[in-house]
Parts: sequence; structure tokens; C-alpha cells
Amino acid sequence: MSVTSTQIERIFRDEYGRAVSVLTRVFGDLDLAEDAVQEAFTVAVNRWPGEGIPPSPAGWIITTARRRAIDHARREVLRDAKHADAARLLGVQEGDVHDGVPGPGLPDDRLRLIFTCCHPALAPATRVALTLRLLGGLGTAQIARAFLVPEPTMAQRISRAKAKIRDARIPYRTPSAADLPERLGAVHAVLYLIYTEGHTAGRGATLGDTDLSAEAIRLLRQLIELLPDDPESTGLLALMLFGESRRAARTTADGRMVLLADQDRTRWDRNLIREGQVLVRRCIELNRPGPYQLQAAIAAVHADAATAAATDWSQIVQLYDHLLALHPTPVVALHRAIALAETDGPEVALQIVDELDLDRYHVFHAARADLLRRLGRQRDAAVAYEKAATRTANSVERAYLSGRHDELGRRRSSGD
Repeated sequence: MSVTSTQIERIFRDEYGRAVSVLTRVFGDLDLAEDAVQEAFTVAVNRWPGEGIPPSPAGWIITTARRRAIDHARREVLRDAKHADAARLLGVQEGDVHDGVPGPGLPDDRLRLIFTCCHPALAPATRVALTLRLLGGLGTAQIARAFLVPEPTMAQRISRAKAKIRDARIPYRTPSAADLPERLGAVHAVLYLIYTEGHTAGRGATLGDTDLSAEAIRLLRQLIELLPDDPESTGLLALMLFGESRRAARTTADGRMVLLADQDRTRWDRNLIREGQVLVRRCIELNRPGPYQLQAAIAAVHADAATAAATDWSQIVQLYDHLLALHPTPVVALHRAIALAETDGPEVALQIVDELDLDRYHVFHAARADLLRRLGRQRDAAVAYEKAATRTANSVERAYLSGRHDELGRRRSSGD
């Protein structure tokens, strides 16, 4: 059976984070772990098309990466005469990992890696970027797009963060209960961005990646086991579940994107919605509102509406008002303006949107295009749709946005 590059890419996405996490636990060196795992996948690309995918691809990758790491460490040891390190590294046994699964009683390696990368010694944005790089195997370009910064800037941030972890000897472990709260914000941001990449991929031929979203939800459930009374963790889980509930309705049978207003709501997963609603009520009981809880409440309002026309936009605007007060970012302001268009009209919303500095963000241009279209400014709307299409590397999103641009062009040509 022939092995395709697509199959290997899928295994890379599924197993990269776990392999890096396990190798980091064994060797205590992020750079060494990442380099060894990347080398192992390079070997896989060369061997698997001829030999076939092994029965346990995760175990094969981790074992191959482990050997590469030991070879590299041996060279470093001989060069620098670090005999103590040599004894430790050469003492690592095959049985220390089994198909990439930690030993009994140990916390999940990937969750432990998140906490390591989210150490307070690192800048908050850098913590998130580094974890996305190591855990999700996301490329620097993808992460840079998520943060709306140039790729070289993001590459420098990630490189410096790994160096700081190495030089400061930041331990690879789950912190104590007393240390958890100061890292939670970054951990939440990491898990949300991993989920977001699975919900709507930054690039590729499909709208999202179900496995990546599922991994974010799995890790978040583990985090909630550690901190069952943390309302933001609970709110974030609710937000993810509401997002997952709509997955089947977000694309047509042939893979075209469907916006929220046009989705067939009978295809929404009511079980996930019910679980999300229970979690939102739990957040209300805890009475410590935060940004993820408010976003979950907004998603709950959408889920409560049997049709798009029945959506309680006034309540959504009120929730966005609270969210903007707690988390005053341009992206929140953009989404508030989109909701405000439904209560106060597109002209009011456009005035707000035009004040935002979000040129790198394709959703900004898409939202602006829709407002311009509703105001009858078809030519300006077409330009905005074109800008939006050029700012996303996801081919499904780009096809939708280009289609909207072309549709406006046809209407202008026909005089509509």
C-alpha cells in the first residue's frame, strides 16, 4: 500500500506535540527535543513510502527521535566533556517511553509542556506562541498570522523563549497548586488558539481540523480536573463545545464554507449545546466573570436561537459591552461592531470598524465588506472582499471570499 505525503502530514499534526513533549521529559531540552522529532519525521518521509507506515507511527517517531537525540547529545558531550550529562543521557532506556505514552501516575506530557512554556519568566504573548510551536507543530508563519505580526518577529520571539527556558533552567513539570493561577491565563490562551486552529485552520484545503480541536478539548478537560472550580477554564470549555456543535453545518457537502446566519441549525449537535449550557450555568453560579465566560455566553445566545432571525442581538451586544470592558482589544471591538450592525444598522457599525487597526486580519476586511455591501457600496465592498481573500491561507475561506468578490462584480456588470 502506497504512503502519501498527506498521510504523513496527518501523522505529523497528530503526533508532533506528543513526541516533543515526551522527548522534552526525557532529555529536558526543548531545542534538542524539537530538532530530534523533526529529524525523525524527515526519516519517515524518506522511508515510509517504500516500507509502509509502521503499526505504531507514534512509537516509531518517538523511538527514532530518541536515538537521534542521544546521538546529538553524545557529540555535544564529547565536544564539551559534560560527563555527568553523558551518563544521564546514555542511561535512558527504550522502556522509558511506550508509543509516546507517559508512565503510570504521571500527568499528561503535553499538559506538562504547556505549563513549562507558560512559565511567568516569559512574556505572556511569547508563552502562547512557543507552546503553539512545540505542542501543535504549527509553523512560525501560522502563529505569526494568529498574532497579526510579521513572521520574522515571531521567529525571534520563539527562539528567545526557548533560550530563556534553557538558560534559566525552567523545570519541565506541572506546577504546584499555589503556582497554577499565575500561569492559567497563558494556558487558556494556548488551548484556545489550538482549538481555533482546529476550528478554522490558518492554511490548507479544509476549513478546520477535527483532531486538533479534539486535542484542545481533551487537554482542557484535564486542566479542569486539576482546577474544577476555575470559572474561566469552565467557560472556555463551554465556548469550545458550542463551536464544535456547529462543525457539521459550517460546510456544504462539497466543502464550501457556510456562514453562521446561513447554517442549517438542525445539523447542530444538541448534545454538545446542552453540555455547553450546563457549563455556562456553572460559571454563573461561580459569579467570577471573565472573557472566556462572556464569549461562551454569547455563543449560548446563538445556540438558543432556532433561526438566525430569532437571535437576541440586543443581549449579544450587551455581552460584548461587558467583554470589551474586561478585554479591550481591537478584535473584540470588531465583533461587537458586527453584532451592533444587527441592532443599530450597518452604518453605525462601519464607523466603528473603520477606526480599528486590523489590516492584517482577514476577518476585519470580510466584516467591512459585508457592511459596505449592505450599505449599497458595491465597488468598495468588492475591494474589501479581495483584501480579505489575500489575507487568508485557508483555501476554503479564500474561495468563499473570492466568490463574494466575483458575485459583486457580476452584479455591477448586469446593473443590479
